[in-house]
Amino acid sequence: MTRWAQTYRELPQEAAVTVLHFDSPMSDDERRARLFAGDLFVYSPTPHSMALVAFARQMTETAFAPHFPPEAQHHLAGPDYVGVLAELKPSFINHPRSAELVRGLLSDLGADPVQTYFDVPRLRSMTSEYLNAGLTLQFESHRDTWFSAPMSQLNFWVPVYDVTEANVMAFHPRYFDTGVRNSSRDYNYAQWVAHGRTAAAAQVHAETRRQPGLEQELEREPDLRVITPPGGVLVFSGAQLHTTVPNTSGRTRFSVDFRAVNLRDVRDRAGARNVDSECTGTTLGDFHRATDLAPLPAELVEAYDTVPA
Repeated sequence: MTRWAQTYRELPQEAAVTVLHFDSPMSDDERRARLFAGDLFVYSPTPHSMALVAFARQMTETAFAPHFPPEAQHHLAGPDYVGVLAELKPSFINHPRSAELVRGLLSDLGADPVQTYFDVPRLRSMTSEYLNAGLTLQFESHRDTWFSAPMSQLNFWVPVYDVTEANVMAFHPRYFDTGVRNSSRDYNYAQWVAHGRTAAAAQVHAETRRQPGLEQELEREPDLRVITPPGGVLVFSGAQLHTTVPNTSGRTRFSVDFRAVNLRDVRDRAGARNVDSECTGTTLGDFHRATDLAPLPAELVEAYDTVPA
C-alpha cells in the first residue's frame, strides 16, 4: 500500500487518461466532448454500417475479380493493381449510395442530422509488404489536424474485411495533449487539392508528394490498437496522433472512413486543443449536411480559411 501511494503521488496530476467506450449510450453532445478530450468510442456493427460494408465489398470484389480483394496483391503486378484502385476508389467516393449509407450510419449512432456535416466516405487499401505510395500509401504517424482539418473534426473508421493488430491503426494517447515537432507548417489544403491529390495514381512504387510528417522521434510503445469485426465503427478525434501499422498480415486491409463536424462546434470554435498544428487552409468546404447535403455556410468556411504568408 505504501509503495502504491508513493507511486500515485509521483504521477503528474494533470496527466490525461484515455478511455475506450464500447457501445456507449452517451448522447452525441457528451460523446463529442469526450472525444475532444482524447477518448475513443467503438460501436458494434449497425444496420447501416453493415450495409456500407456490403456495398464496399460488392464494388471491391467486382473490381478485383476473379481475385479475393485481400489477396489480390499476390496476383497482380504493381501498375495493374494501382490501375484497379484508380477506377475503384473514385467510383466508391462519388457513388450516391456511399453518401446515403453514411447518413444512415450517423443516424444509427445518434448524431443530429441537422447539425452534422460529413465529407465523402473513402475506401482505403493498405497492402501487405507490397506497395506504399499514392493510392496505397500507408501514413506515418500524424494527426489529421496537420492536414488542414478543423479541431472539431471527428473521424469514423469501419473495416470492410477482418482485421488484426498487424494491419490496423496504432494510437499514441500519451501525445494527445503533448505537441510534437512536425512539418505541418508547409501544408496548405487548397494547394494539395490542386497539385497533390491529382497525382495519387502516378505514385506506384515511391511516394514523392510532400505531406506533413514528424520531425522528431516518438515513444511509440505502448500504443493502442482497436480491433472490430467488419462493420464495427471506431470514432476518434482528428487531433489523435496515430500511425498506420506496417502491414505484415499477408493480406490487404480494406476499410472505409469519413469525417464529420457539428455545426455548433464549428461556429463556437469548439474541439480538441491545438498542441502542434501549423498548417494553412481548411477542409471545411468538403463537408455537407446529413439531411440534404447542403454545404457548410460559406462564411464559416472562409473564417477558417487561411493562406500562406
